[in-house]
Amino acid sequence: MSVEMDMETGDLGLKRTLKDLFAGAVGGVAQVLLGQPFDIVKVRLQTTTQYANALDAASKIYSTEGPLAFYKGTLTPLIGIGACVSVQFGAFHYARRALEARNLSSHGREDLSYAQYYAAGAFAGIANTVLSSPIEHIRIRLQTQPHGAGRLYNGPIDCVRKLSAHEGVAKGAYRGTAVTLLREAQAYGVWFTAFEYLMNSDARRNKIERKEVPTWKIAVYGGLAGEALWISSYPFDVVKSKMQSDGFGEGRRYSSMRDCFGKTWATEGMRGFWKGIGPTLLRAMPVSAGTFATVELTMRFIS
Repeated sequence: MSVEMDMETGDLGLKRTLKDLFAGAVGGVAQVLLGQPFDIVKVRLQTTTQYANALDAASKIYSTEGPLAFYKGTLTPLIGIGACVSVQFGAFHYARRALEARNLSSHGREDLSYAQYYAAGAFAGIANTVLSSPIEHIRIRLQTQPHGAGRLYNGPIDCVRKLSAHEGVAKGAYRGTAVTLLREAQAYGVWFTAFEYLMNSDARRNKIERKEVPTWKIAVYGGLAGEALWISSYPFDVVKSKMQSDGFGEGRRYSSMRDCFGKTWATEGMRGFWKGIGPTLLRAMPVSAGTFATVELTMRFIS
């Protein structure tokens, strides 16, 4: 009997995980379509000095490269970020359920503390790094390459091939993975914690079940969680972008994550770690709102 129950529990856990992964993938597609134009402006501001501000960057990109330039490198994130967000939500809910089971066994209650929500979110970020590090590296290379005849890569596959040719897959395609790991752990720890806090507080305040929280509120809380994500992790993202747009061989400026932090501080000061924060926060609200709303609605639909 116990074996049968264990098998049923395992099947239920697998189904839940598959649902989490599917809902995350749908949310990831929404995230890319909403956020890509903002993201290219952010990356250009982080990695070059040719623009005065976000509006200047956006207007110059539009005038010199055309409207489609705002979706440069979209194929990679459309496929990759869908997978990344799928992993984020799948890993978060897997860790959350494991912590709930531990709490139930130890204390007779499965409710998570917010430190545990953060730990589950950080676990999701760490799991996501395996995918996000090369995907974002490729996207940054495609977003920052010269326009027209001077372009360096013919697409994501050509970009991977050329990056790997320089230093191999580990040091080429996976450049900047250490700082990506730190960013992902912090970012998604805060992201999920902020969203869960806002959702739980609303349900408690209005004496309703979480599933009864209306969609517009889910979107608002998701948007606020997105703002918290970037404010808490942005300096790591700047260093990551600098390292992943850096040259190779004699053209390389940063030898390591620590070297990049040090040189950014020496040449740009504290302000250097916050370049591009404006369009990032502008992007974060609709993108994160759309992601959480899409994931929650997808989960309710398939459940």
